[in-house]
Amino acid sequence: MSTATNALRAPSVVPVRPERPGRRLHAVEAPARRRRPKLLYGVVAVLGAFLIAGAQMALSIMTTQGTYEISALTQQQRDLTYQKQILYDEVAGLSSPQYLAANAAALGMVIDESPSYLRLSDGALLGAGEVSMGGSPIEAIGRGAVPNALIAETPLVTAPDATIGGKKAPVAAPVEDGGVVNTPPPITDGLPTPSTH
Repeated sequence: MSTATNALRAPSVVPVRPERPGRRLHAVEAPARRRRPKLLYGVVAVLGAFLIAGAQMALSIMTTQGTYEISALTQQQRDLTYQKQILYDEVAGLSSPQYLAANAAALGMVIDESPSYLRLSDGALLGAGEVSMGGSPIEAIGRGAVPNALIAETPLVTAPDATIGGKKAPVAAPVEDGGVVNTPPPITDGLPTPSTH
């Protein structure tokens, strides 16, 4: 068998390639040193990042400040709306017929039982023409036909000691710092919450 294996093996011959004339091997040169990044570019990038962060913080602070200002103005608007309603109610009470009749009665004015009219064409007086010297059948100060709670304790303009209810006018409490007495206390820190343990 060895002869058979040897016979199968043929002598190996490596073909030789002919050399090309222009191709020669030589050592590769060392690569060129990479340039270091310039320091200026790094400084600009870091400063840009800090400027962007600073601008973002400034915008955040301004937004927060604006929110607090809006909250304060909303509270002020709520207080002013409440004061406006109080003043509107006072004006409605002072312009009521009961209050006007009570002030007229305090001045000594009476309602005439028989009214007189003046004719403009010739200036003639039509009607009884007599001045009523007696009291008025309507007692505006003592009791009104319809009670008005808005003006029950309001002193009359002509008689500051009397009210429409016929009582003495209450002494007004001193107002602190020019504020309105009838307003509710302001909510400064949000809704009050109970303290729990």
